[in-house]
Amino acid sequence: MGTKRLSGLMLGCLLALVFITMAPAPAPGQAKTVEMTYSMFFPAPHAVTILATDWCKEINKRTNGAVRISMFPGATLTPADQSYDGVVKGISDVAMTAVSFVKGRFPLSEVIDLPLQYRSGTQATNLANEYFQKFKPKEFDDVKMMYLHSHRPGLVNTKKPIEKLEDLKGMKIRGTGTSAKVVKALGAAPVAMPMTETYDAVSKGIVEGFVAPFEALKGWKLAEVVNCTTIDYGAAYTLLFCVVINKKKWEALPKDVQETIEKINKEWIVKHGELWDRIDREAKEFGLARGHKFISLSKEEDARWAAAVRPMLDEYVKAMKERNLPGEEALNFCLEWLKQNP
Repeated sequence: MGTKRLSGLMLGCLLALVFITMAPAPAPGQAKTVEMTYSMFFPAPHAVTILATDWCKEINKRTNGAVRISMFPGATLTPADQSYDGVVKGISDVAMTAVSFVKGRFPLSEVIDLPLQYRSGTQATNLANEYFQKFKPKEFDDVKMMYLHSHRPGLVNTKKPIEKLEDLKGMKIRGTGTSAKVVKALGAAPVAMPMTETYDAVSKGIVEGFVAPFEALKGWKLAEVVNCTTIDYGAAYTLLFCVVINKKKWEALPKDVQETIEKINKEWIVKHGELWDRIDREAKEFGLARGHKFISLSKEEDARWAAAVRPMLDEYVKAMKERNLPGEEALNFCLEWLKQNP
């Protein structure tokens, strides 16, 4: 090999080495994108689905493409009551589910669903995450928790006006999990079914109403099939929603990617609380424009509704004691937290 050719080759190798040394390190996951699926039971146009989809996009953006999550709304990937097990079994990688979908599966966490007289989505969502951080319930150990959120007060929505407790007696009202117990405590007959079936059930007369926050009137189009909402804050419950990810899938992610996602999760806790409050306001305005009647109870009547559901709190403590779980501590924590954060 000639001297000039050898010199040129050495110079080329040296320049290549310089460029490699100077080149920025690849972003996390840049070489290979981790693809994930997200099972969502809310319909595609619902504000909760849209916000969850934004969470997916934010993760893709801030991990520089390391993780890409595809949304499957409307329970198309797994039914609502199977969404949690779907993540455990790897049918989906991520899911939003609710504790009430599988009664008894998450016993300690059912404390959040109890009729604790909630007043806002932000309040309920913040409590849910504070509770989880304090108690770290083992019932979620087979997944990795992303974050939790809870809707605004769950109230009674019916075809006919309900102005006093006696008006509910014997009525067939849709409710699931703890909310079904609320329905029963108020004197009505609970009928369990997925939210996706509620519209048809009410329109066909299978049930005469349902319990849910204002948002269901617009988000699930239920203002088309009921005419009245009773604002019974004394018996107001919420639903504990959680976003979970397959544990093996999570553990396979690089540490810096995990840290980025954890930061995003904290932001989405705030966003979900604010969202529940906003869409409730919008749904109430939507209902009023349609002539929907919102019935406020007197202080005395609301106290009667509160007294009717109060035994549920004692029953929860008793049931947790039988399972050797700190139910009394969990309930007292929630009641005290709500007192300090009205």
